[in-house]
Amino acid sequence: MPRLVDYAGAPPEVRAVFDAIKAARGVPDVNNFWKALAVDPPTLKRTWESLSQVMAPGALDVRTKEMLYLAVSMAAGCAYCTASHGAAARRAGMDDAMFGELLAVVGMAAETNRLAEALRVPVDPAFEA
Repeated sequence: MPRLVDYAGAPPEVRAVFDAIKAARGVPDVNNFWKALAVDPPTLKRTWESLSQVMAPGALDVRTKEMLYLAVSMAAGCAYCTASHGAAARRAGMDDAMFGELLAVVGMAAETNRLAEALRVPVDPAFEA
């Protein structure tokens, strides 16, 4: 079991990141992912800064980004990330119908990816970038 750093026992550089996360998300405490990362303050800071930048609204809206994060987390088999980003996607507006379609796409992609890899299908010239 990883050590989780709570706010009260955190050094100032960790508290600063925790404060930024709480302010950005409007939550009273950070989740366990951030508490686990806090055992290495530079990794905590770098990860929060990168995630904040990547997940900010841009050409893709927040709901789409959360649904993509959820799909990748499912495909990677990360139970924690699937739960966390599933909840975030729901907060961002993903409904049951969207979730159902997302599951269908993730499942279909997993199946066809495995088939293409098992068959060693060469990439069509038309698909080359």
